[in-house]
Amino acid sequence: VLNDSRVLPSRLFGHRVQGGGAVEMLLLEPVSAREWRALVRPGKKLRTGDWVRFADDFEAEIVSHGERGERIVRFSGETDIYQAMERLGHIPLPPYIKRGDQLEDRERYQTVFAREKGSVAAPTAGLHFTDATLNACRARGAHVARVTLHVGLGTFQPIEREDFENHQLHHERYSISPETWAEIQSAKRVIAVGTTSVRTVESAALSGQLTGNTNLFIRPGYQFKRVDAMLTNFHLPRTSLLLLVSALAGAELTLAAYRHAVEQRYRFFSYGDCMLIL
Repeated sequence: VLNDSRVLPSRLFGHRVQGGGAVEMLLLEPVSAREWRALVRPGKKLRTGDWVRFADDFEAEIVSHGERGERIVRFSGETDIYQAMERLGHIPLPPYIKRGDQLEDRERYQTVFAREKGSVAAPTAGLHFTDATLNACRARGAHVARVTLHVGLGTFQPIEREDFENHQLHHERYSISPETWAEIQSAKRVIAVGTTSVRTVESAALSGQLTGNTNLFIRPGYQFKRVDAMLTNFHLPRTSLLLLVSALAGAELTLAAYRHAVEQRYRFFSYGDCMLIL
């Protein structure tokens, strides 16, 4: 099961109409035809009613503040927001990549099966696949199913509290076609590529809803409903991603795998190595 969400060039650079200071805006998700949820920098200086100009024909007004520091922004000018992003936006590379994005990042920071526009980060376990790899899987008898979960802040949000059971994830949008769900339901073994594919399949299995928003927090003790195995990258401590891996593999095996990875100098992060949990 692959997550076919595509990363948007959702980082915009502009300046305040009142005062002229530089502004960086990361668009997270649409809330209506003209309004998006976004992170802005500098956050303290941008208040409700302020305007940001990205081009002569493309501006945004800060409409309201969200609970976790995000803003609701309303665009004017360009009629197609996605088209404006393609023209003016930048790929939101992970913060540990210490350079600006380049033109080739628009394809390199995508899976080969990316199709549905909507993520602010790549579902990185899928970066290990090429068309040839997928064809080889099919040749060995595997069926390939695509689901969609648009990766937002919730996927990477660090856990800052000791009672991690009470940690709340951001909601992320997902969808599965009825045909794909029927195939997943009838499969002898479901191998999810990445934590986002796991959460999509399990969200549908729990709720019975094939489209919607999910903040499913999978942690040790969770009983998997449909996912049997997972391919995933190596994740940072104190993240929901690592807890999800521990829920499937068990804490002891997960820690042993991470010790081995550190000793053998495996690469972590988005472009790093991966593990297959069976």
